Amino acid sequence: MVESTPEVARSKRGLIETIRLLKKNQISVYGPQSFSRDLVVWRMGRLHSVFVNRPEWIEHVLLGNHRNYTKSPFTRQILEPALGRGLLTSEGDFWRRQRRIAAPAFHHKRITAFAEVMAAEARATAADWEAGGRRDVAADMMALTLRVIARTMFSTAVEDGRTIAAVSRAMDTMLRLGDPSLFDLLGLPEWLPRWRPREQLRAIAELDRVIAGILAERRRRGDPGEDLLGMLLSMRDEEAGEGMTDAQLRDEVMTMFLAGHETTANALAWVWYLLGRHPAEEARLHAELDAVLGDRDPGFADLSRLVYARQVFEESMRLYPPAHTISRQAIGPDRLGDTAVPAGAVVTIAPWVTHRNPKLWPDPERFDPDRFQPEAVKARPRFAYLPFGGGPRICIGASFAMTEGVLVLATLARRFRPRLAEDRVVQPVGQITLRPEGGLTMRVERRPTPAVAFVDAAGD
Repeated sequence: MVESTPEVARSKRGLIETIRLLKKNQISVYGPQSFSRDLVVWRMGRLHSVFVNRPEWIEHVLLGNHRNYTKSPFTRQILEPALGRGLLTSEGDFWRRQRRIAAPAFHHKRITAFAEVMAAEARATAADWEAGGRRDVAADMMALTLRVIARTMFSTAVEDGRTIAAVSRAMDTMLRLGDPSLFDLLGLPEWLPRWRPREQLRAIAELDRVIAGILAERRRRGDPGEDLLGMLLSMRDEEAGEGMTDAQLRDEVMTMFLAGHETTANALAWVWYLLGRHPAEEARLHAELDAVLGDRDPGFADLSRLVYARQVFEESMRLYPPAHTISRQAIGPDRLGDTAVPAGAVVTIAPWVTHRNPKLWPDPERFDPDRFQPEAVKARPRFAYLPFGGGPRICIGASFAMTEGVLVLATLARRFRPRLAEDRVVQPVGQITLRPEGGLTMRVERRPTPAVAFVDAAGD
């Protein structure tokens, strides 16, 4: 499926234009020719950059030779002000230890138990949608997934609308101001101080306040608990016998609190956008939901039968991957085909681009959930689809996100048909995550009661 002779190009875009595009909308740097190129090399100032769009080379960077690559300066400088040295940004032995501690929270048995919380919060959102009318569906998904992550990971209910609004405002600010620094784009040393907008610092302080409240509540209880926060509080270093410092706890809680809801919320927002524009696929989803669920809401036991719903969610993440870009920095020299990757080079992998590569995805702009039927998945290279990354650093919450996404989709689509407001033009903007610019205003309509039995569209 991938050409045997790679296409290697050198970017001809000027430095000023590239910087302007990256700071406004990171996915805007990719022109039409980018989607079919295997590899692009360019330099900006001291920065040597290699863009990779060939599955076996992506696999080499993320898996085969992953020890030669660390998170890039872009990732560290953008995320560390808010997340510190949490699971998303840490490296080496410290990262491996933190990953081992967190992994049990995402075990299959725990996700089974978490599914009821996900379903309950989806039903709460359904109750809000009963009034119909125009709603910012992206904001609704943010509030829903925030409540889910708080209850499942930290056993804390976030019912206070002011807290949800505060977190949403802080996240909006961080994403809006979390563009790459000019220093990083020019490849200047990381020890040079970066200027942070005062508004961004205030947003981080607001998030710190919310996290401090979660930690204080748990300490007042005097019982670590069995959720993720309890695991972090109970952890002891094998040699020193010491627990995590307050700073380490803060970083890990902040990472799970934000990363655990932001990406899933965006994925769900794009699902509603796509279904609203593709009535045939929406009708097929509704038929499956009617056949599997009838007049009841879904639970974990239904997931194995909600095959098309899962495919809809997966295809949505192909077209609109919330984590639109992955970047790594080479520790030592490497090679990708005939191209040398020098030590210090930044290697960029963009799911936004790879998921639209016409060599991998015929008619790539078309919304087609059947791309994720089992035989189609087997026919593609393993790293042609990577909404959760890949290799040892694949998203620890991938199964959690898939379970939540399908349960929320099934709960709400069984009752409602959101439609894009007539005056709304949707523009995807790639900042830290891929969001619809300005939210996603839609008309929430009640679904008519189904009058016919389910007929498998694939069998017609």
